[in-house]
Amino acid sequence: MGKKKKGGRSSGISKDALTEQIITILSSSPDQGFNYKQISKRLNITDSPARQQITDILRELTRKNLLKEIYQGKYQIRQPHGFVTGTVDLTRMGYGFIVTEELDDDVFVTAKNLRTALHGDKVKVRLYARRKGARPEGEVVEIIERSRSTFVGTVEVMPNFAFLIPDNKNMPFDLFIPSSKLNGAKQGQKAVAKVIDWDPKSKNPVAEITSVLGYPGLNETEIHAILAEFELPYHFTEEVEAEAENIPLTITEEDIKSRRDFRDVPTFTIDPEDAKDFDDALSIKQLENGHWEVGVHIADVTHYIKTDSLVEEEAKSRATSIYLVDRVVPMLPEKLSNNVCSLRPFEDKLTYSAVFELNDKSEVLNEWFGRTIIKSDRRFSYGEAQLVIDTGKGDMKDKILVLHKLAQQLRNKRFSAGAFAFERIEVKFDLDEAGKPLGIKFRDMGTANQLIEEFMLLANKRVAEFVGKKLHAKPFVYRVHDKPDPEKVDNFSHFITRFGYKLVEDEKTSLPKAMNSLLRSVVGKKEQNIIETLALRAMAKAVYSTDNIGHYGLAFRHYTHFTSPIRRYPDMMVHRLLTYYLSGEKVPAPEKYQKLCDHSSKMERLATEAERASIKYKQVEFMSDKTGQVFEGVISGVTEWGIYVEIIENQCEGMIHIRELDDDYYEYDEVNYCIRGRSSGKLYTLGDRISIIVVKADLQKKQLDYTLADKIENNITTEEHEAARRKHVTAQRKHRAKK
Repeated sequence: MGKKKKGGRSSGISKDALTEQIITILSSSPDQGFNYKQISKRLNITDSPARQQITDILRELTRKNLLKEIYQGKYQIRQPHGFVTGTVDLTRMGYGFIVTEELDDDVFVTAKNLRTALHGDKVKVRLYARRKGARPEGEVVEIIERSRSTFVGTVEVMPNFAFLIPDNKNMPFDLFIPSSKLNGAKQGQKAVAKVIDWDPKSKNPVAEITSVLGYPGLNETEIHAILAEFELPYHFTEEVEAEAENIPLTITEEDIKSRRDFRDVPTFTIDPEDAKDFDDALSIKQLENGHWEVGVHIADVTHYIKTDSLVEEEAKSRATSIYLVDRVVPMLPEKLSNNVCSLRPFEDKLTYSAVFELNDKSEVLNEWFGRTIIKSDRRFSYGEAQLVIDTGKGDMKDKILVLHKLAQQLRNKRFSAGAFAFERIEVKFDLDEAGKPLGIKFRDMGTANQLIEEFMLLANKRVAEFVGKKLHAKPFVYRVHDKPDPEKVDNFSHFITRFGYKLVEDEKTSLPKAMNSLLRSVVGKKEQNIIETLALRAMAKAVYSTDNIGHYGLAFRHYTHFTSPIRRYPDMMVHRLLTYYLSGEKVPAPEKYQKLCDHSSKMERLATEAERASIKYKQVEFMSDKTGQVFEGVISGVTEWGIYVEIIENQCEGMIHIRELDDDYYEYDEVNYCIRGRSSGKLYTLGDRISIIVVKADLQKKQLDYTLADKIENNITTEEHEAARRKHVTAQRKHRAKK
């Protein structure tokens, strides 16, 4: 009787599990044949019954046409019947999943079989044969389109080479930098590197430093790093700036004659106090019949920017201005955005206008669209305009009060028609000269904001209706918003019952009306921010498209973006298309507009993500000197790895890792947005109010770590907890002393 080999496995494994392992081995090397001995060796199986079972499984899989016997006793996985294309979702472990619309499930791909494909890349995948019910697997055979080629990270310099350690959590590989490609980058600096080569046999891609951002922790370094991480620009080329500088400021007599003149009509702008680019203005006068003529005047950017210019190509590429915590990265050079096109007071300005005749009920009786010239009489901040509305006193009070009344009527009609009333709190930082946050405040959205909003919405809606409904002209650029996913709405409806709320939707009450009623009922409650956030997550995202499906959130069948061409490229497209249709000209290259819509939607998402990243960075920086301090917070997110808590007074969100909750074994309940103690039944649920202590502020990761305050108070035994307590007491004393 043969001796059993020491360390090998015997036949304790189930047939199904063994089958899975055999398919995995064969799938990982689809061009190679295996016999039962080779498979046994790979699985470390040595006993005869298990080996016989492997032989039986190989024959069974061959009969099912999953394997082919290339010659006696040697088997190979059958080549797939097709290919799929999709996008790589890369894990930190190096393997990935291909998200594809061609299959119901994502396709699993091992790290080896990704063939250097990275997160977000569009790839072609060859599918492996699989058993019924198993997850599809495959290998990347072609990288169709790279999602990015540059990465931001920290430089680690070695004697003869260097590495860039990427900040991006979806990039699991360090970038190898030859010494000749460092381009002045020094140890510990943040930099941008571009991949120049990657042999599939090598673990690390080869890259070169293209831009040195500076040392970590400095405001300029970190803000530029955020922009670079999203591959967004932070300066214009010299060529673009030079072309913009050569654009003439002079308004000719010919320009004036070809336009409707509003320079004698009372006109003003209302913008944030720190705004520099004023792209919209309102004019108002009473007509002889008692009606109101309201002009919505928009900077005529396309008059100055020609379609074949460098400035045009740059605007098209950027697609939007980017609003970070300490700066605006404009779509257009400053000469245009803050000077030539900006509707500054007491200056003649060329505009594109939507002019409406309204009665006292805000009904549109007549409308006109075309090119105009204006002169603003007053530049109001929102605060100044709000003071006029609240007190009935101040500059142009009669004009502002009439527009306020008309705007409120437009607003009420919009909500009656089924528009959603989402108004999220906007975070604003007090920064010192070095960009360090000294405080956090929240920007109020008053009726002065609503005044501007309603007339901009009116102009956008009526321009879209004019082109799409009256002229039936195509193509056109619409701002569209699809209906929400019913499953998301159901989950949201189920969740809010824990707070005693109901989303009452029936034949008489539409979803928007039910949602608005709910949002009004939570104002001022501790759960307001959570419910508003989850309500927004249940909604679809608005995008640009030439296919008009309407705007569900605004309850408009036709809607576009016409009112901000200084900061949005789609508005420039709308101005040009409207010009073509008003003049009867044919639209050149109409097929390009959907691609431009898709690009603009993508750049808008990236700009929003960059804005959020800059806010998160400043929040972490603001909290970096507050470790050990206690704050009241609300649970804002629940995951299998812990709970997120948002501090009530400043909205700084951090995480309590599940390992910190060591009084029980906690399990994640995805349906009920909570984690639950297995023994105690204790719940931590979205919206719960809890006290936390700031443990760590990691600027590199833009991450705040919290722990439960009662845990610290009840376990003041370790040096770390005692130090945290002392630091908190000291901070409280200093605060009282300042008072």
